[in-house]
Amino acid sequence: MAEAMDVAQKAQRVVPVALDARSYEIVIGRGVLADANARLAALGARAAAIVTDEHVGSLHAPALTAMLERAGLRASVISVKPGEATKAFSTLEHVCGAILDARIERGDLVIALGGGVVGDLAGFAAAIVRRGIRFVQVPTSLLAQVDSSVGGKTGINAPQGKNLIGAFHQPSLVLADTALLDTLPLREIRAGYAETVKYGLIDNPAFFDWCDANWPGIYGGGPEREHAVEIACRAKAAIVARDERETGDRALLNLGHTFGHALERVTGYDSTRLIHGEAVALGMAQAFRFSVAQGLCDPRDAERVEAHLREAGLPTRLADIPGGDMPGGIGSVDDLLGAMAQDKKVVGGALTFILARGIGASFIAKGVPADDVRAFLAQELAGSNGA
Repeated sequence: MAEAMDVAQKAQRVVPVALDARSYEIVIGRGVLADANARLAALGARAAAIVTDEHVGSLHAPALTAMLERAGLRASVISVKPGEATKAFSTLEHVCGAILDARIERGDLVIALGGGVVGDLAGFAAAIVRRGIRFVQVPTSLLAQVDSSVGGKTGINAPQGKNLIGAFHQPSLVLADTALLDTLPLREIRAGYAETVKYGLIDNPAFFDWCDANWPGIYGGGPEREHAVEIACRAKAAIVARDERETGDRALLNLGHTFGHALERVTGYDSTRLIHGEAVALGMAQAFRFSVAQGLCDPRDAERVEAHLREAGLPTRLADIPGGDMPGGIGSVDDLLGAMAQDKKVVGGALTFILARGIGASFIAKGVPADDVRAFLAQELAGSNGA
């Protein structure tokens, strides 16, 4: 048993997030959750509220509850419905009330057990209940492990747009157990892969090349998966350490998100049509095509990005969204522009995009002319309708 434990410890990859007093670790590997008693006990809490969704909770909450109790913590479970629509005021009110009912104090823990939706929601609740409770991220989706569980962005959606209400609230620990991804449907793995390959497109062309050659291993759960999660987490940890509150280059992490968030809004956050990672993939393809239209990027780079995403099973054109090839199926140019106008990167009413001069050469483009965006979106919509 001791020998097996030693092997498990060696298999763990630990990524530090350096934020002075708010520093924490991301622990990555197969089975790290089962071996997390000591790490959780070291946080000094007496109780924990596990926030999860009904699907993930049925799979993993009993084992986590038992492990917490072995670590000496009183544990309770708060369950919400799965899906992007859960990131709403009504659910936030329910979760905050349940945390208080569970008598969770400032020195205790809120544990987010789930994908990006649960992580954002639970983290925001932890940020505002008792003016701040410590929380732990236990991401159960690839998207959450490579991106949303790291960096302290928490929040909910508003009718005006995605993630517009929230707070920066760093976790005390992130446990990225890649074995939890084995239960994910292929669609969710694909969606998480979009946020993974994004790090190559931002500033690491060698990682994009690696992804281009190794994405089947990431999908299949081989050692490539742990490597990809580690590379993505190291990249994000470095950016967060430099720019915790997104006043500078942390905005680069939003490559594809201005287009993608607008598409999520105009499709009504309907997961049968589009989930976040799919929207990001489509948004990244659009960001590269728009960069070409702006004379910034070699068309061959945009074509390579689109070809890779398509090979990996991700949408790259508006017609790939169910109903997107129908007139009005994803709204009008004005609908999309209206959604973009609420983007968090808007400054003084001027649109900001993450554009690219090539693969691994993304940059923040401020004050992009609205007429240029309008013309590009009109072309994209015309293509989706077969015009």
